[in-house]
Amino acid sequence: MKTLLIIDMQQAWLDNPASPCFDTDHVVHRINHAARHIRAQGGTVLFVQHANADAPLGSRAWQTIPGLEQAATDGVVHKLAADAFAATDLAARLDAIGTSTLYISGFATEFCVDAAVRAASSRGLQVVALSDAHTTADRPHLAAPAIVAHHNWVWAGLPVPAGSSLAVRTTAEAFPG
Repeated sequence: MKTLLIIDMQQAWLDNPASPCFDTDHVVHRINHAARHIRAQGGTVLFVQHANADAPLGSRAWQTIPGLEQAATDGVVHKLAADAFAATDLAARLDAIGTSTLYISGFATEFCVDAAVRAASSRGLQVVALSDAHTTADRPHLAAPAIVAHHNWVWAGLPVPAGSSLAVRTTAEAFPG
């Protein structure tokens, strides 16, 4: 079973003119493309949503950005830390649905997306980081495109435990057509 994680693509962080994210419109298009493919193959799409003082659970800021297509069959995982596996039911859900390959996308590349890639890779999963379906904003020390490129490079060479795999693929490579 294939599962797509869509991490923290929420209004609090992506609907922020003071700190625009890199390539957001194209990232959203690619995530929607991946989600349509996953659903068509009978897989599962899980939206991971972070709650904190800037995005209280259930608030407008906590909501997923409007451009993302959500289906009634998609799940939601609520989290309070960068790692989507920490103090959530994500691992149990992935086990219950029989996830064989986990595709990871979303926001913010250097925080929650990176934490999910590393945590999933340490849990015996076959992980695919979608290299063009994650985003972040410029930081004081580094521009967003460089952050995205750096993390794609790191993940491509990251050693993972036996029984796990980690690949970095564009959305078109992972979901042709």
